Amino acid sequence: MDFVLQRSSLKDLHGKVEAGVRLDEADALRLFESKDLNALGALADIANRRRNGLRASYIVNRYINYSNYCILSCQFCAFSRKKRDNDGFQLAEDQIVQKAREALALGITELHIVGGLHPSLPFSYYTGFLRALKALDPRLQLKCFTAIEILHLAWLAKKSVPETLSELKEAGLESLTGGGAEIFRKEVRNRIALGKESAEEYLDVHRTWHRLGGRSTCTMLYGHVESLEDRVDHLRRLRALQDETHGFTGFIPLPYQPDNNRLPATHAPSGFDMLRTVAVSRLYLDNFDHVTAYWVGMGMKMAQVALSYGADDLHGTIVEEHIFHMAGAKTPQMTAEKELVKAIREAGREPVQRNTFYEPIRRAA
Repeated sequence: MDFVLQRSSLKDLHGKVEAGVRLDEADALRLFESKDLNALGALADIANRRRNGLRASYIVNRYINYSNYCILSCQFCAFSRKKRDNDGFQLAEDQIVQKAREALALGITELHIVGGLHPSLPFSYYTGFLRALKALDPRLQLKCFTAIEILHLAWLAKKSVPETLSELKEAGLESLTGGGAEIFRKEVRNRIALGKESAEEYLDVHRTWHRLGGRSTCTMLYGHVESLEDRVDHLRRLRALQDETHGFTGFIPLPYQPDNNRLPATHAPSGFDMLRTVAVSRLYLDNFDHVTAYWVGMGMKMAQVALSYGADDLHGTIVEEHIFHMAGAKTPQMTAEKELVKAIREAGREPVQRNTFYEPIRRAA
């Protein structure tokens, strides 16, 4: 047993983790409440190495936000605008294609596309840009739309969620994004995102997509008004759906950005909180292959450290990120592939470029 764990109050969990025995909710809460960050990291690193060895991945991707007009008014969101606002935007199909064309010259393999719930764009707009992007380069992997966007598009199209997802898939959609999960507990959700889809609706969109043969990621927005018990409840529901469908490729914990919105944070995420949340996620989500350290929200240096606290992925190059930066993130808009590779190597890991589904493309030169 690691010396750090021998002296820790968490040492009794070492045997469970080594043997791959599933942790329960009481274990997860105890891990969240522990102040022994070194022991927590040691346990999470054991769990990660058993699953992923020393490999740590990244993706060469580009973000595109097609519009920030939104019919919702989530308290935590600094991204959305109303039609009356002078800094709202929406992209035409040819503008989206041009951004993709420029990104292809940088060697990207994935487009990550999300936006607000636009009040008037027709369903054909969304299927149209998916088809146009596939026509540009059929190898492009299109990871698009949050669960609430899917519900909005189903309403626009006057179709069921399965029908909507099937049409989007036929048009070129390959993966759903995990955004919009926030915190599942109803009382918290009503405080931070009143009017947004319920936890059950979020999970059912992903369940339906998985049953259609699709894959997706999932998230948790933490560090605002939720309790540690709320975080455990959130992770429990994700783990249960993964047991059912095995359709999630990875989990991405998102630290709350407290600026430029109407939701003051009672405990905005510290470095300690970021690392423990990654670690507990890795230990509790035993049916997830991958946990991503999202450098946009954490900062590259903290994300790099997270590779020793259970994370095995640094996300991607991104190129142009709006949502976190409009909420006050001070990280760069993009990072070069060589910087991701450098960060992974410095952490003692083996950098591997991956695709949308966390499948390896090549080992970094």
